[in-house]
Amino acid sequence: MTETPLLQATALTRMYGKRVGCRDVSFDLWPGEVLGVVGESGSGKTTLLNCLSAQLEPSGGEILYTRRDGRQVDIFALSEGERRLLLRTEWGLVRQNPRDGLRMAVSAGANVGERLMAVGARHYGDIRGQARHWLTELEIDAERIDDLPRNFSGGMQQRLQIARNLVTSPRLVFMDEPTGGLDVSVQARLLDLIRRLTRDLGLACIIVTHDLGVVRMLSHRLLVMRGGEVVEAGLTDQVLDDPQHPYSQMLVSSILPV
Repeated sequence: MTETPLLQATALTRMYGKRVGCRDVSFDLWPGEVLGVVGESGSGKTTLLNCLSAQLEPSGGEILYTRRDGRQVDIFALSEGERRLLLRTEWGLVRQNPRDGLRMAVSAGANVGERLMAVGARHYGDIRGQARHWLTELEIDAERIDDLPRNFSGGMQQRLQIARNLVTSPRLVFMDEPTGGLDVSVQARLLDLIRRLTRDLGLACIIVTHDLGVVRMLSHRLLVMRGGEVVEAGLTDQVLDDPQHPYSQMLVSSILPV
């Protein structure tokens, strides 16, 4: 663990008029750490993720990020162009619906390769080689490099989206319900892949999900959200095995629909 967190959120708040999206959320995320965020629909977890990943500007609070060069920057003090560059290089964003994170009209290889081109890669052979490598890493047959994503299954599309995000060796990846809508067997395979990749690559990751099984398998620490606020936080096994807040207890016992 380094002395400076990779990401620091302090009193992060997002309001939609008088309605609370998220309020006074604070935490530190360390390099290589996986943080899970759980709660029922409307709890504020997606709003929080959108703020953290610079997709949505908060109404208050602060998000600090420590860059590769060691400089700590205020995310929303950066220009829009600087934030976009950060998302293409040091960050990744895996969306719940892979169709929102892929270009469906270009090939699988082009989906992976264009992110390399966005950071300056120009040699066609190198780009194609990297694309083949990452398709293989995500258990996609490299011979399908020229196939369109629309011809892939949902699970393969999600794996392709992850490959697209990892090709530039990001330090931090945001995941919004990465196994949502997939069959149970496909979910298990994808979770195994995500767990292996976060471990082997030393990735920091923030995963938003309603599925407690996902966070138990992947995350080191857990935030439980209700009504836009964090009602409980701690080590994942500790929170799930011995929840202290009544809402967390109801989630764990599946009394509340999630």
